[in-house]
Amino acid sequence: MVRMKEVPKRDRPRERLVEFGPNHLSNQELLAILFGTGNRQENVYQLAERVLRHFEGLGQLREVTIEELTGLKGIGQAKGVILLAAIELGKRIHMYQEKDRYIIRSPDDGANFLMEEMCQLKQEHFVVIFLNTKNQVIHRQTIFIGSLNASIVHPREVFREAVKRSAASIICAHNHPSGDPSPSQEDIHVTKRLVESGKVIGIDLLDHLIIGDHRFISLKEKGYL
Repeated sequence: MVRMKEVPKRDRPRERLVEFGPNHLSNQELLAILFGTGNRQENVYQLAERVLRHFEGLGQLREVTIEELTGLKGIGQAKGVILLAAIELGKRIHMYQEKDRYIIRSPDDGANFLMEEMCQLKQEHFVVIFLNTKNQVIHRQTIFIGSLNASIVHPREVFREAVKRSAASIICAHNHPSGDPSPSQEDIHVTKRLVESGKVIGIDLLDHLIIGDHRFISLKEKGYL
């Protein structure tokens, strides 16, 4: 039996998660991280593999009980409790994602989502809203602070985060501290550049909102998208 301390560090699940992210790990590796240790007869990888095999993958684990887990050789109460807690957290996150996410169906929805915060800003902030296939907000992020400029608002920074978040589409927004949301030529140029980049990547730019003093302009409604 190969013990975990004999496995090269770069191949251990915790180190792989830190370096590559959790989405690059197998079910077995994720389960091994939760269990932490194996037992005298098998290492933590083997234990994780046996548990997955017993429950025929992840499907049956969704409704597993502490009695079912501790009934397996090598799974004591501590390991069972950790696994049940992780499963319950996953369920709650899924419920939150489906029920409580803000939905953007129109420019008004997007502006309402950002208005109170952005209309008060004294500097220009360029913000991106990331949406799933149901137009629910999955993330928002300020990409940069300062005057809008095509050399600063690089599509790479915008769409890198979109890919990371598995976004289906995005909405961009920035504020005009002057209070006048009328678009400049630079605003229009940046928008067209982002539209073209989105087409190449396969992530649509749905709109670019310019926030003024409790009013806004949608560049989509103005025909620039």
